[in-house]
Amino acid sequence: MNQHVLGRGIALSVAASALFALMSGYTKWLTPLDGLDIFAWRIMWTLPGALALVALRSRWPQLCALLSKLARSPLSLAGFVAVAAQLGVQLWIFLWAPLHGRALEVSLGYFLLPLVMVLIGRFYYREPLDGFQWAGVAFATVGVAHELLVTHAFSWPTLVVALGYPPYFMLRRRLNADPLVSFAVEMMLIAPFALAMLVMRDSFAVVAARPVLWLLLPGLGVLSTIALGSYLRASRYLPLALFGILGYVEPVLLVGVAVLLLGEAFSMQQLGTYVPIWISVALTAVHSVRLLRRERAQRRDLPIAEQHASVEHESGAAQPVKVD
Repeated sequence: MNQHVLGRGIALSVAASALFALMSGYTKWLTPLDGLDIFAWRIMWTLPGALALVALRSRWPQLCALLSKLARSPLSLAGFVAVAAQLGVQLWIFLWAPLHGRALEVSLGYFLLPLVMVLIGRFYYREPLDGFQWAGVAFATVGVAHELLVTHAFSWPTLVVALGYPPYFMLRRRLNADPLVSFAVEMMLIAPFALAMLVMRDSFAVVAARPVLWLLLPGLGVLSTIALGSYLRASRYLPLALFGILGYVEPVLLVGVAVLLLGEAFSMQQLGTYVPIWISVALTAVHSVRLLRRERAQRRDLPIAEQHASVEHESGAAQPVKVD
């Protein structure tokens, strides 16, 4: 893969993670709105951004084709409604948690998420695991056991993220739609409920009482749109293994935002949970680096024409999209 393209993909992925983490701290400036209000406003301001990205990427024909398919197929529509509902829960908790001192718990869910996906890949999709992956699972189990020993349960925000996103990814995979077009449709399905929520909760009056929110709320939508665009572009530039490694940047940044910006306490006792999970993440990253190097070595042995075909297939592959 061209090193310039690779570097650009890395920069875009890190930028997306930083912007998603920034949104967690951004909610602090949106008082007196609560988590439900901010969630609804984010949907209303992200929808135009998602449609703008569809236009910029020349995906209008695909969007129209998908909407036409959903109008004709109740089963496909039900699938997208289920996906949109799952996404709505994740978007809500991502914005609700910082306002209620639960950002660290959500970040723990994001650390556990890739490991849950590894287990699903092994036992549901029958994908083989190597030694690094099994070691990663073992360290994650130690962290999980410590958390259960101390608290007798994982907090529900952690479980919502760690166990709620995998069904979203799995159903999205079955629907087999373009990631950007699919996300735009999901926003369109959530938007009517978000608007109804704003009306019923009299959120317009709350915003009118603090006019600066009319500037801050569109800013939330802009952040969300730029982060999404960067994430989707990075997913097309980067090999899947490297893209997975960079996905761990976001929960690290979320911990930093929770502790440094939001002032959440991080006790020594929590290290017993986080350190094994961080080691697990590191082992998973090493595994991904080894896969990437092996892939490059295999590509060097391919004829030039086959290398070009491999790169084109890789860059055009649809990736499961996690949107925070």
